[in-house]
Amino acid sequence: MENAKRAGLFRRHKNQVALYGDTPPPTASIMPHSRLLFIPVLCAAAALGHAQPTLLDTGYAQMYNLQFAEAHQSFQQWERQHPQDPLGFVSDAAAYLFSEFDRLHILQSEFFTHDDHFITDHKLAPDLAVKAKFDAALSAARQLAARAPNDKNAMFASVLAGGLQSDYTALIDKRYVAAWKDMKASRQEAERLLARDPDCYDAWVAIGVENYMLSIKPLVLRLLLRAAGGEADRKVGIEKLRLTAAKGRYLAPFARLLLGVAALREGDVTQARETLAALTKEYPRNPLFPQELQRLNAMGARGSHP
Repeated sequence: MENAKRAGLFRRHKNQVALYGDTPPPTASIMPHSRLLFIPVLCAAAALGHAQPTLLDTGYAQMYNLQFAEAHQSFQQWERQHPQDPLGFVSDAAAYLFSEFDRLHILQSEFFTHDDHFITDHKLAPDLAVKAKFDAALSAARQLAARAPNDKNAMFASVLAGGLQSDYTALIDKRYVAAWKDMKASRQEAERLLARDPDCYDAWVAIGVENYMLSIKPLVLRLLLRAAGGEADRKVGIEKLRLTAAKGRYLAPFARLLLGVAALREGDVTQARETLAALTKEYPRNPLFPQELQRLNAMGARGSHP
């Protein structure tokens, strides 16, 4: 029923929403053009604090606070108001994915800092109802984005959709080859978008994630992935994640969390602690950040390594 409702939303309005805003673009930009890993055309203005908060901003803040029901309400209200904008649908998919990550304890830094948790043949047990809603939201976003393949909004939604699919496939389904293909496609779409608008800072996270995550793989695997078109430069990965962390609108907290994980992997407990302390202050309803901070403080008191 919900999937049918989503399909029906496609046919209502003809206005398309400008990247990073809630004002319909001028007539010229209604034509097939726009997309990217997480939201708007006013990326630069948003980073400078010039854009007015929208329901998308509200939904992402709720998602990072682990208020998933509220986040879905915000994103779905955006969908009803802007049924031709793929960003509402792909953002809703992000909330479904993050809720599964929270339920399965994938967001804990320990999951990422110990490879025996990350690389394993043991599949986790997904919630099939959530998976169906996640798939429906991704499908809706991709169908809308396909109607405007050169639009920045549509491009960003495609980038984000590929990244979300890759995360689910790798971290829940444990199908790493398929996940890497989605990751690479997301990064390539981000590069296409950023060639047109390098100030869409949220898009840089797609490049940062691929480079960093592949850079920590064993040497032989890195060489194979590079030969197949993958990018595995740790320095580039950290640099792009920092760019999103500093100037991104929707994905900055996610990029900062990944930088905290990277600091932990490298034994930089001080940097990880500072990152978690800042996230704890900004998202007080998310118990994960203070729990991780407490764990780090306890390790520091024992003089142990993450």
